Amino acid sequence: MEENKYKRLVAKYTPKENVLSNALIAFIIGGLMGLLGQFLTDFYSYIFNISTSDGATLMIVTLVFLGCLLTCLGFFDKLVHFARCGLIIPITGFAHAMMSATLEYRKEGFVTGIGANMFKLAGSVIVFGVVSAYIFGFLRLIIGG
Repeated sequence: MEENKYKRLVAKYTPKENVLSNALIAFIIGGLMGLLGQFLTDFYSYIFNISTSDGATLMIVTLVFLGCLLTCLGFFDKLVHFARCGLIIPITGFAHAMMSATLEYRKEGFVTGIGANMFKLAGSVIVFGVVSAYIFGFLRLIIGG
């Protein structure tokens, strides 16, 4: 098959995405995730009579737990199909990435399966997060913030 004919065939069957609609949905769902996070922080701070900082820690633990639970139950991918990046970008996406790798390799055992493969995707996120934190911290030190 010649190259131009192949490209036309691929273009014909490639699904068209509505970028504006996807961005709007991700913006709204991401905002709702932020609202949920703030609600959980305030809820934990009020119920347990702790600081907002400690409430935020409990909120992160709760969102990671929910992301892992929904991944294990098979609902997270369906939610992401609807919510787009509104669910993948926050901490729930990180939990989903780790839990997906864990579920995929669980039959290979704890060490060679789960332990060796859990951080396949999440490991790069952690590395670049730590490196960027050092860079921005150093820049803030130099600039004098």
